[in-house]
Amino acid sequence: MGAVRPVQPGKLFVGLLSGDERLFDDAGQALQSDFGALDLISPVWPFTASDYYRDELGDRVLRRFLFFEDLIDIERLPDIKTRTNRIERDFCDRMHRPRDRRPVNIDPGYMTLSKLALATTKDYSHRLYLREGIYAEVTLRYHGGRWQPWPWTYADYAADTYVAFFAEARDRLRQQLAGA
Repeated sequence: MGAVRPVQPGKLFVGLLSGDERLFDDAGQALQSDFGALDLISPVWPFTASDYYRDELGDRVLRRFLFFEDLIDIERLPDIKTRTNRIERDFCDRMHRPRDRRPVNIDPGYMTLSKLALATTKDYSHRLYLREGIYAEVTLRYHGGRWQPWPWTYADYAADTYVAFFAEARDRLRQQLAGA
């Protein structure tokens, strides 16, 4: 029989997508009100992995990641996803847009030393149900000294530029856990 052990906290992050780079700062401020100070902010990258968001966000879709300073209990992920959905709706309301035309897409997740997990409202074969309509998937695994994708990993998450940034975030997480 396996022994039940305490679960280490994770490093909360969000992946942002928008057609308007200025909204990244606005979203960051709204998120900090709920989740605390930012620890790492990625560069802004063009999102060219697919056309999936083009109708919603426009022809020039941009990506940025925000990692938060405070570590979280990973069982909070459904509550965090619910909150980021409300923030997206607030942006729609403020900008007088229908709720299916978000001006900024906010996808939360957490990083542990072994994995990067994303929250989603969409069920699929590789996703596990958490609660309240929220699922999670392990998008990347840390194996052999580097982040590695799965067959279902979004193409942009497997890109070298993102993986290098995630390696920096993992180093920061390792430092935080060692100091805890």
